[in-house]
Amino acid sequence: MTPEKLDRGYVHVYTGEGKGKTTAALGQAFRSVGHNLRVSMILFMKGNIEYGELETARRLAPFIEIREMGRETFVSKKNPEQIDIKWAEDGLKLAKQALYSGDYDMLILDEVNVAIDYGLIELKDVLELIHNKPLKVEMILTGRAAHPDIIEAADLVTEMKLVKHYYDRGIQARVGIER
Repeated sequence: MTPEKLDRGYVHVYTGEGKGKTTAALGQAFRSVGHNLRVSMILFMKGNIEYGELETARRLAPFIEIREMGRETFVSKKNPEQIDIKWAEDGLKLAKQALYSGDYDMLILDEVNVAIDYGLIELKDVLELIHNKPLKVEMILTGRAAHPDIIEAADLVTEMKLVKHYYDRGIQARVGIER
């Protein structure tokens, strides 16, 4: 099957308090790979954790490339450590390289909205990526608390609404379901 290149790429935002933002982005990536499109996924604020969907996606190499740009620990919103800022800044550099390389049809910036909200990277830098995106590249930004300017710049915005979650009953993330 020959690659079906996109005539035009759009910007998606998956945000909100509900579960499923990363999973939705990966579902879109899987659909793209089914048509021989190539995907680069940069994970902000995530690293060294075995997420089932990422392990599955890695099996689709070379069509999907995943880079984890974070540590396995939680980042403090009020006082992020310098190492977390460095990881996020490096992730943004990788995103820029992937976006302009011509090697990918889709770029996923997972948890980039949170990285902006936590002050790890600058809003203006992400907006610059969106506004200067090559015409034929699809871009997906995920994470809670999407900035209004990101929402305005996007072509498609989906908000996952939390209605009820078993976390509230003390149930931790389960292998194969939440990770």
